[in-house]
Amino acid sequence: MAESSRRDTRGIALLLASMSAIGPFSIDTYLPSFHEIGEKLNASPLQVQQTLSVYLFSFALMTLWHGAIADRFGRRKVVLVALGLFAIASAGCMIATSIEQLWFWRAMQGITAGAGIVLSRAIVRDLFDGAAAQRLMSQITMMFALAPAVAPVIGGWLQTLFGWRSVFAFLVLSTVALWFACWKLLPETLTPEKRQSLRPGYLGKTYWKVLTSPPFLLACAALSMNFGGFFLYILSAPVFLMQHLGVAETGFLWLFGPAMSGLVCGSWLSGRMAGKFSLSRTIALGYAIMGTAAAINLGVNMTLPPGLPWNVMPIFVYTMGMSLAMPCLTIFALDPFPAQRGLAASCQTFFQSSFNGLVAALIAPALWGSTLTLSLGMAGLMLIGGLAALLHQRLRLVPR
Repeated sequence: MAESSRRDTRGIALLLASMSAIGPFSIDTYLPSFHEIGEKLNASPLQVQQTLSVYLFSFALMTLWHGAIADRFGRRKVVLVALGLFAIASAGCMIATSIEQLWFWRAMQGITAGAGIVLSRAIVRDLFDGAAAQRLMSQITMMFALAPAVAPVIGGWLQTLFGWRSVFAFLVLSTVALWFACWKLLPETLTPEKRQSLRPGYLGKTYWKVLTSPPFLLACAALSMNFGGFFLYILSAPVFLMQHLGVAETGFLWLFGPAMSGLVCGSWLSGRMAGKFSLSRTIALGYAIMGTAAAINLGVNMTLPPGLPWNVMPIFVYTMGMSLAMPCLTIFALDPFPAQRGLAASCQTFFQSSFNGLVAALIAPALWGSTLTLSLGMAGLMLIGGLAALLHQRLRLVPR
């Protein structure tokens, strides 16, 4: 690839990564504010936790539609409308005076936040195939990894200096800035002749085709379980860091720094391996790294008391393996549906987001009581994801 082409790719990667980062920022920036939100809105810790659950479930539900709508009207229009509505929802969160109002506006955030991550994947596949697509997805993941690392740090300082409402004010301002960047720089990548119908009959048949495809479902299961093993720690961050490890509310970088450094390293490695190693071989290496991390994490938590840095270093190794496998599994999920990439990306994000909601509502609260149970959760989810990836690989090798 020529140097000018590499620069162009990095430019679109930065824009797409910023679109994708809306979701992590919606989650991670307000985690340090949980305690004050409960105090100011007279809400229990469980009610505050439900502001996260309602966001994740509404995010998952709407992601089923972002891609189909974008397949009909184009990527650019849907992105701009979704960003505008997300800014309004963030303003609603900022002025909420009860936990019920915050639930409502968090649901509105969830409905609109998914457009960025769904359509960034579709845009990649609109523009590139094969190794080039893997490289661009790796670049996006590297840049995207900065968001979860930076977001809780920003949120912690905003919480300390100005209180919880300032976190949502920050989301309003950053989303408005991103809207203008997309309005100015985001190209339309879906030409009119490639656009699809929104007729109920066509949509029903297409959704059925995607959601009953075994290779698609297995690739999505692998992606969801892999991410769940890490997301478990994100959702448990206030308890894991502040209660188990004794970290202050401004010290969330102790978790997010190693985790996102692992994401960056794995994504960089995936980009370097693109075109040199097969997708299947790259995925196998990713699972070898994740398995090593899960085993070390279990060993640390069985033999040592909770503390820094040994309780966070296995997370660095795990996210490195996870992000190494992620672009390849994403390509495997979307490739069977070249004419409906937006819809397929929606279904993939719905699958993962629904599982994230389940982790938030049930799995994380059940496991965050100790660092050992969290490490068991990581290992168990990774093993299920590895089994799904293995079944996917065997299915691909079956003659048709």
